[in-house]
Amino acid sequence: MSAIKNNSDFLFIYEAINCNPNGDPDQENKPRMDYETQTNLVTDTRLKRYIRDYFMNEGKEVFVSMEEGKKVNPDQKLEFTINRLLTEQDLVETYFDGNDEMRKSFDDIIKEKKEKEGVFKALQNKKNRALNDFILDKIVKETFLDIRLFGSAFAVGGFTHAYTGPVQINWGYSLNKVYQIDSDSIVTIMNDDSSTFGKDYRVHYSLLAFHGVVNKYSAKQTGLKEKDLEEFRNGIWQAIPSLPTRSKLNQYPKLYLEIVYNDGFNNGHFGDLRDLIQCSPKDENAGYKKVRKFSDLKIDLSKLESLINSNKGKAIKDVILRTSDGITINI
Repeated sequence: MSAIKNNSDFLFIYEAINCNPNGDPDQENKPRMDYETQTNLVTDTRLKRYIRDYFMNEGKEVFVSMEEGKKVNPDQKLEFTINRLLTEQDLVETYFDGNDEMRKSFDDIIKEKKEKEGVFKALQNKKNRALNDFILDKIVKETFLDIRLFGSAFAVGGFTHAYTGPVQINWGYSLNKVYQIDSDSIVTIMNDDSSTFGKDYRVHYSLLAFHGVVNKYSAKQTGLKEKDLEEFRNGIWQAIPSLPTRSKLNQYPKLYLEIVYNDGFNNGHFGDLRDLIQCSPKDENAGYKKVRKFSDLKIDLSKLESLINSNKGKAIKDVILRTSDGITINI
C-alpha cells in the first residue's frame, strides 16, 4: 500500500473531570495553565504518550517504548531492533524482499561479525552507509507505527536521520475557563528507586481542544498509510479513557472531526478549527467557576457546521466524524 494521498486538518476534544490533565513539573506538578486567560493547557507530548501507551497495550510496534520490561533510550531501542534481524527470519524477509543487493551486504556483515554487538557497530561504519540508510528506512516504514505517525530524529552512530511526522498536533487548551480544586491533600510520588511527597492538584472541569494536521508530503517520507491513519483515529479516541491512573481518571473523548482536503488544498486552509467553536457557561450569573460537567456549558458549533457544509465538494473531499453523547453537529 502506498502512502496517504490527501492532506487533513483535525479537531479533537475531550473532557477532564476532577483530575490533573497534564502536570507541570516546574510548578509542583500543578495542572498546566495560562493564568492570564484562566485556561488549562495540555502538551502535544502528553497526548502522544497516551496514544503510544494505547498502541503498546494493543500489541502494536512502538519505537518510544520498553524492551524486556526495562526503559530504554532511542540508541538502545535501535540496537534491539537491528539485533532482531539476526534472530527473526520473517523480519529479514520483510525488510529485504526484492532487494538482493542489500540482502547480500547484510549477510556478508553477519558472516564477518558473529556477535550481535559486532553487527550493530559494523552497520554504523561509513562504508556501510547505503545499507544503514536502507535498514533505517525499513525500520520506519515497516515496523514502528508511532514513527510513521509522529516522526523521529535518529542520531545513533551512523544511523543519523530526521523524519518529520505527517501527524502534527498543537498544544491543547480548554474551551472554558478552568479553576483548580482547593485541596491540601498530600500524596506519595513513587520514583524509580525512591519516593517523595507532594500535593494533589486537580481541576474541577476542563473541556480540552486540540487542532492537528495530517500532511501527505511528510507521509511519503515515513510511509504513513491509510490503515495507519485508521489506527491513529481509533487510538486518539480510545487512548485517554483506556489507561486511567489516580491523577488522570475521569477523562473522556467528546469529538473527533477530520476534514480531508481535495487535491490542491494544504493543511490549515481554514485555519485553526478551534476558532470556529464558541463556548460559554449555561448559568451566566454563576459563570465558569461553577462548571462541573459538560452539561454546564453551551457549545456552539454553528460556524464549524456552516464552513463544512458550504465547502463540501470544493476544498473538502470528506469529513470523518466521531462524537459522544451530548455533542450534535449537523454536517
